[in-house]
Amino acid sequence: MAEILLVDDQKSIRTTLKITLKRVGYQVEEASGGEEALRLLERKAYDLVITDLKMEKIDGMKVLQTVKEISQQTEVIVITAYGTVDSAVQAMKMGAYDYITKPFEPEEIVLVVNKALERKTLTERVKILEEQVRERYKFENIVGNSPPMRDILKLVTQVCQTDSTVLILGESGTGKELIAQTIHNNSPRKDKPFVIVNCSALPEGLQESEFFGHTKGAFTGAIKNRKGLFEEAHQGSIFLDEIGEISLATQAKLLRFLQSGEIRRIGDNRSFHVDVRLIAATNKDLQQAIKEKTFREDLFYRLNVIPIKLPPLKDRRDDIPLLVYHFIEKYQNKMHKSVQSISKEAMDLLICYEWPGNVRELENAIERAMALTTEDVILPENLPWYIQGKEQVPDTP
Repeated sequence: MAEILLVDDQKSIRTTLKITLKRVGYQVEEASGGEEALRLLERKAYDLVITDLKMEKIDGMKVLQTVKEISQQTEVIVITAYGTVDSAVQAMKMGAYDYITKPFEPEEIVLVVNKALERKTLTERVKILEEQVRERYKFENIVGNSPPMRDILKLVTQVCQTDSTVLILGESGTGKELIAQTIHNNSPRKDKPFVIVNCSALPEGLQESEFFGHTKGAFTGAIKNRKGLFEEAHQGSIFLDEIGEISLATQAKLLRFLQSGEIRRIGDNRSFHVDVRLIAATNKDLQQAIKEKTFREDLFYRLNVIPIKLPPLKDRRDDIPLLVYHFIEKYQNKMHKSVQSISKEAMDLLICYEWPGNVRELENAIERAMALTTEDVILPENLPWYIQGKEQVPDTP
């Protein structure tokens, strides 16, 4: 059970709070002022500190500062009179979870305490899971503890130590490139090149040249010999994202590479060997593409040696809170913002939303919210209108 330190120079307030919090199951210790609080904090770690702002000698701001110096994970709630709300807002900017103004109802303090400890638990859980993933799987930036993600992490761990071709399947935004990068970074090829190719961005007429290179004079504009991306990836890995978008002609050349390990530049009559691990990804149904004769069946079976199917975010909703706090921490550092948390109402909206854009859409929503909020907490109004379930307001002419 969580341990709470109450800091107030008024015994009546300490007594009321202690009775209220013990009644709901919390362990509570008291400090009659800032000096006693600092002595207790030196000896012991608490899950939550509730402190009055206005106290003689050592005030609540000093207590807050000391708590955060000792442990960023310990939550702090400040109690303030109406006339010192500005100071309470300043305390939140220094890392306090929330403030409560006097006089207050016991139920009010219990509600805020519960929310503060929920955030602490979730933040700790995110850090523990990220550390477990790093230690167990040696993976960076992969966040998830849902059953589908645990299965994927186990499979990726096994795949890393092989040199087999991998086909990553999943909707746009599910993290296919992140999985490909993780496989490379944890493979024997990790110190060699990792070349990323967005196949959907390559015009059909340039695909073969980009992949395999060309010789001088091979076509109009070929003013010198040029290496292709497969040569650039020699001894490393190449990631062909959206492989379902390449032309049938390029598919034939790619099949030849997978069969022989050799490539031939456009305009050259010589083939040569390249040592490259191929990781491909697509959001298309390749089986349907085969039926429609837009994708070669023999190439599909060469690619589909080890398939990894990533679930859409709506099928791993248990991971949404973990991902949210992961992105909050990421953009805290990037934006130099003091945002620490997200309100329960905002989190509920994120959990209920369908996420057609998957994890990428969630990250964009959190980045937007972090940029727009003026508080240290993300609120529902900071989220995009469609996540809030509102009608879009037309622009004023």
